[in-house]
Amino acid sequence: MGLTNLVRLALVITFIVIMLGAYTRLADAGLGCPDWPGCYGHFTVPNEHHEIALANALYPELTIEANKAWLEMIHRYFAGSLGLLVLVIVIKALRHDAVPNRLPIALSVVVVFQALLGMWTVTMKLMPIVVMGHLLGGFTLFCLLALIHWQLSAKVELFSEARGIKWLASAALCLVVIQIALGGWTSSNYAALMCTDLPICDGNWRTHLDFEGAFTLIQPEQPSYEYGTLDYGARMTIHVTHRLGAVLLTLVSVCLITSLLLTKMASLKRSALRVSILLALQIGLGVTNVVFGLPLFVAVAHNLVAALLLISILYVNYQLWQKDVTDDLKVPNLLGKESES
Repeated sequence: MGLTNLVRLALVITFIVIMLGAYTRLADAGLGCPDWPGCYGHFTVPNEHHEIALANALYPELTIEANKAWLEMIHRYFAGSLGLLVLVIVIKALRHDAVPNRLPIALSVVVVFQALLGMWTVTMKLMPIVVMGHLLGGFTLFCLLALIHWQLSAKVELFSEARGIKWLASAALCLVVIQIALGGWTSSNYAALMCTDLPICDGNWRTHLDFEGAFTLIQPEQPSYEYGTLDYGARMTIHVTHRLGAVLLTLVSVCLITSLLLTKMASLKRSALRVSILLALQIGLGVTNVVFGLPLFVAVAHNLVAALLLISILYVNYQLWQKDVTDDLKVPNLLGKESES
């Protein structure tokens, strides 16, 4: 299989892994298996009598919840397969003339670090900073694969009139990354249901604001961080910050969409349409989460649309900055190159 098709396959599997990770986290199955990389000492969920006996001997204080354990293991199976696929992509991409060396090198670093974060998520009992880092790592992997895919595709033509909106696109990209991080912090601290009213929060929420407690990244050591350890004020502050971030991102994105639509570049107009659709969908999912109390399907969809919105805004930046990025990434390759996809 050629490199382009391998990258496309990896993008699909990465999207599935992001979905499975979100579902596992939101279904409170992140500790469905108390060990790593196996599950109660096995590489599948124990179901035979001798397997259950071993699991009970190893973890006498725990009760096997097969449904949660299988969610966790299926996520690991897909993540492990993706890791092997990424290794093949890195080897082939380092020898491909169209792909700057820094992209596959960054890809290899991220996938290794993701494996470590996956292990730490379990061994550190869902410590919020680790869970958020694992989420961001998955999104970073998605972005790097997308960049490699775009490098393998036809070059994007640039028009001078588009250069005036580069910084606006960069601002939107920074804000969407921050907003995804805030979403991960909200989820990992179990703060998604702290506000049940719109548009900001219920009651006299200003009196409960606690930014110091909300954004202390290294929290006191706990036996487990499952279901959250912060008090109401800190969690409510996280939730409110996430909502205010959504408002700011929406305003900047609308400005970017308008600017793209005013250009004469058809590809930028198509990108503006994609961003506008995804932005509207994401806002709708966010409101639905609040109104209906975080339905699992809607919450998972909120994660997936965030990934697509990130990729869409990243592509706008790729279109606008491509020549600069390509020139910057050109470095000597000692392994030799090949041009086949």
